[in-house]
Amino acid sequence: MKLELAEWSSTIEVGVPTIDAQHRQLFELAASFRGNGDQIRVLKSLAMLTEYVKVHLHEEEELMAACRYSGLEAHRLLHADFRQMLYELLENAKQMTLDEIADEVKFLINGWFYNHILVADFAYMPSVRAAFGSTPKPT
Repeated sequence: MKLELAEWSSTIEVGVPTIDAQHRQLFELAASFRGNGDQIRVLKSLAMLTEYVKVHLHEEEELMAACRYSGLEAHRLLHADFRQMLYELLENAKQMTLDEIADEVKFLINGWFYNHILVADFAYMPSVRAAFGSTPKPT
């Protein structure tokens, strides 16, 4: 069974413009695995996705630290698990078919990332609003 990639929608906007823009970009990067491609293009896309995730998760953790979110350490552990899954995929991708890589990316984005936004990211938004009076605006 082919798994369709979840698409970005306003239902997963957390209300912080920079974080929402980064989440949207991650979905767009994941969508680049659709269609035909060669092994080198797919591996480069996977490396870009992995790097972008690293930057995004770091920025999100800085925001949580700035608002003194009490669940920061638990959230960091969730991020570490996701980074590890991506690194393992990047390492194993050399021995996988293009379809297997695309399916794994879809699974990670549809399963882990989508649900992470809806549950874990939404959970720290009250702390952001309490610390900043409203959601922080991009600088």
